Amino acid sequence: MQTVLITGAGIGIGRATAFAFAKAGYRVLVTDILEEDGEAVVRQITENGGTAVFHLLDVRDTAATDALIAGVEEAYGPLDVLVCNAGIAHKVPLGELTDAKWDQTFDIDLKGMMRIVRAAAPKMRAAQRGAIVCLSSIMGVAYGWDEHVHYSAAKAGVVGLVRGLAVELAADGIRVNGVAPGYVRTAQALSKDHSLGPEGLEAAAGFIPMRRVGEPDDIADVILFLASSGARYLTGQVVTVDGGLLVGRY
Repeated sequence: MQTVLITGAGIGIGRATAFAFAKAGYRVLVTDILEEDGEAVVRQITENGGTAVFHLLDVRDTAATDALIAGVEEAYGPLDVLVCNAGIAHKVPLGELTDAKWDQTFDIDLKGMMRIVRAAAPKMRAAQRGAIVCLSSIMGVAYGWDEHVHYSAAKAGVVGLVRGLAVELAADGIRVNGVAPGYVRTAQALSKDHSLGPEGLEAAAGFIPMRRVGEPDDIADVILFLASSGARYLTGQVVTVDGGLLVGRY
C-alpha cells in the first residue's frame, strides 16, 4: 500500500485531498494543528473502508516535523507522496503588517513546506521514487491581493520552491509540482474577516468562465493526478485550477 502524508488535512482542500487519496487506495497520514478536525477525517476514511492515521503537527516546529517523518518512515518506509497544503491567509493592511505577522505567514505557508520536504527527501531519494505536491494560489502566480501582501508573496515563493526542488530531486526519481487554486469554497474563502465571505464568493462566480467557484474536490483530484503515474513526465510545474478565470479576464 502506498503512503501519502498531507499537511493541513483537517479542513478544506487538505480534507478533500485526504478523501481522494483514500478512495484511490492510499494509506493516508492526516496532519494538522486542528486535532478534532483531523481525527474526524480519519474516522470518516476508516468508516468507509480506507486506511488513515492522524498526527498532530505544527509545520512551524522543525523538531516535531523531523520526528514525525522519522516515525512514519520507521512504520511504513519512505513516503510515496507528500502533499504540502498547510497554510494561513490573514487580511492585514500594509500599515498594520508587522514583522511578526509577515514572519508567521512565511513560516507556515512557505518555510513549513520546506521543513517537511527537507525531512522526507533523504529516504525518498534513497528509494528513487516519490511525488511532492505543494499548494500555491492564484494570488501567488498571477494576481495581487489587496491587504494580503504577505500571503501573495509567500505563495509566489511556493512557485520558486517547486521549481528549485524539481530540478534538485529529478535525478533521484522524485517529481515536484504545485497547484494554484482560484476561488474555492473553503472556510478561508468564506471568512468575511480575511477573504471574500459568502456573498463575495458567490459574486465571483459571475466573472469565472465556468460560472461557478471551485469546490475542494476540484483541487483534490488535480493533486491526485499530479501524484499519479499519469503525470510521470511532469515536474517543476504549477497548475492553475481556476475554472478559466485567468484566461477569461480580458
